[in-house]
Amino acid sequence: MRWIGLVAASFLAGCLSTTEDPGPKEPTQQQAAARTIKKPNSAQVARFKQVVKRVEPVAERYCRQRTEGSNCDFKIIVDDRPNLPPNAYQTLDKNGRPILAFTPALIADVRNSDEIAFILSHEAAHHVRGHIPRQQQNATVGALVIGSLAGILGAGSSAVQSAANVGATVGARTYSKDFELEADATGTVIAKQAGYNPVRGAEYFNRIPDPGDVFLGTHPPNAQRVAIVKKTAAGL
Repeated sequence: MRWIGLVAASFLAGCLSTTEDPGPKEPTQQQAAARTIKKPNSAQVARFKQVVKRVEPVAERYCRQRTEGSNCDFKIIVDDRPNLPPNAYQTLDKNGRPILAFTPALIADVRNSDEIAFILSHEAAHHVRGHIPRQQQNATVGALVIGSLAGILGAGSSAVQSAANVGATVGARTYSKDFELEADATGTVIAKQAGYNPVRGAEYFNRIPDPGDVFLGTHPPNAQRVAIVKKTAAGL
């Protein structure tokens, strides 16, 4: 595992960030100045590496068991670009290899190994459940439907393109809350199989802003996420 920056063409929006659009992009100077970003100490870095060592092989084995033809060789990295807030996300490199990324601020923010293990397992679960291709498919359908409708109504080419862009956004977000809950449930199983307590790990949700139940929001309410973790863990 290397401490490297990340450049990615596509990504699933960060699952645990305290920002509205937490994917891999540089923050503005105003945003960077408005917050104090914590950095992990040596003990926190060591804890993170130890959890990765235990969870990674379990997640890869689970991925191979539950998918057919998927690349299950997870690459776990630290997105160490300056001033990124606490966040974790899953993406794919140009060859389709799944990448699970943590920011240093998140490594510093978690309180115990169970929280790290649950978050890491949650991100691995996004790949196992095929959320990036499903999200891209939804975006494509949305763009086609809304763009075609605009064309039928006689809109010009620029208006049709704008409508298609709106449709892509709506399509991509339509099932994003469901994807998060699916990843919470599957992540619970992976974390448990790796020897961690996913219910204790999901307590991290109690310390981050609650997105609420917003129409076309990207994340479900925190209480709903904790509930699905507890329900899944109770059945293991």
